[in-house]
Amino acid sequence: MAEHTRLAAALRKEAARLGFAALGVCSAEAVPQAGVRLRQWLAEGCHGEMIWMEGRADERASPRGLWPAVERVIMLGTSYAPALDPLRLAGVGDTGVISVYAWNRDYHDLIKKRLKALARWLVAEAGGDVKVFVDTAPVMEKPLAAAAGLGWQGKHSNLVSREHGSWLFLGAIYTTLDLPADAPHVDRCGSCTRCQTACPTDAFPAPYRLDARRCLAYLTIENAGPIPLEFRAPMANRIYGCDDCLSVCPWNRFAQASEEPAFLPRAELTAPKLADLLALDDAAFRALFSGSAIKRIGVKRFIRNCLYAAGNSGDVALLPAVHAHLGSDDAVVADAAAWATAQLEGTA
Repeated sequence: MAEHTRLAAALRKEAARLGFAALGVCSAEAVPQAGVRLRQWLAEGCHGEMIWMEGRADERASPRGLWPAVERVIMLGTSYAPALDPLRLAGVGDTGVISVYAWNRDYHDLIKKRLKALARWLVAEAGGDVKVFVDTAPVMEKPLAAAAGLGWQGKHSNLVSREHGSWLFLGAIYTTLDLPADAPHVDRCGSCTRCQTACPTDAFPAPYRLDARRCLAYLTIENAGPIPLEFRAPMANRIYGCDDCLSVCPWNRFAQASEEPAFLPRAELTAPKLADLLALDDAAFRALFSGSAIKRIGVKRFIRNCLYAAGNSGDVALLPAVHAHLGSDDAVVADAAAWATAQLEGTA
C-alpha cells in the first residue's frame, strides 16, 4: 500500500510537469449508471446524426466494454480557461463567434502527446499495460472524471471544477495497475440554473440532460445538412460551436486564464469578420485553419454557418458576400445564402 501511495504521488508530480492541471483515479467499474443513461439518451434520439455514438455504445458504456483488462482509469484535465470573455461579441453583427476551445491549436494532438508521455513514464515506473484516449474514442470522459474527483457534471452536462470552472479538456489513461482510487466529487450546482436559462435554443429538456439536436455546438459542427429554421435566428453570430452555458457558470470566477501557448487565442480567430470568412475558398480555408479543430468540418459547412450569421447580422453591407454563394453547387450552402439574402433584404 505504501508503494502504491508513493507511486500515486509521483504520478501527480509527473502529470503536473507535463502540463496537466488536474489528475484523479477511479475504478474501471466506478460509473455503472453512465451506461444506463447513455442507452436511454440514444434511445430518445438525442444524439442526432452522431451515429458513431450509437455504433459503439457497448464500448462507451463501460471502460471494460472497450478493454476488458482495465483496472483503473486515470483521468486528466488540461485548462483552457480564456482570458477574454467568450460572450463579449454577442450581437456584434459583422463578426463571427468561434467557441473558445477552437481559438488556436487542435487540443487532441497536444493532449494525446502528453498522455502518451505520462503513460510511458507509468509503465517504466510500475509496469502494467496502458491505453490512452482523447475525446474521439468511445470513453465516457465526464462521468469518469467526476468519479475520479476532478469535478462534477453540471446541469449543462459538462464537467465543472472548483478550480478550473467549465474549462477543462479531458483525457484518459486506462491501466491494468491497481492504483489507489480517489473519492468522487460531490455536485455543487445547488439551485443555480444559469446554464439552463442561458441556452439560446432550449437544448436542456431538464437539468443534467442535453438534447444535442437543439444544441448549437452540435448543429454548427456535427450536423451536415441545413440547420432547421427554428434555430437559425438563435444562432445569431455563432459560426463554430457555442459557449453560452459554459461561460455563465459561477464557478468560472475561480479559473485562472490558461497560459498554455497552444491555447492562447490567435487574433484572427477571436473576432473574425464575416465578410472575410465568406470570401474563403477551400485552399484559403485550409490555410487559415491549419492545425485547428475547425478544419475538420470543411469549408462548405463553415460557409453555411457564416451565411446564417450574416443573415442574422442586419448588415446589408454583407449582401455582396452572401450573394456570391447563391449559385453554389452545394445545395446546403445555396439554401443558406438564399435564407441570408431574404433576411437582409427584408423579404423573408
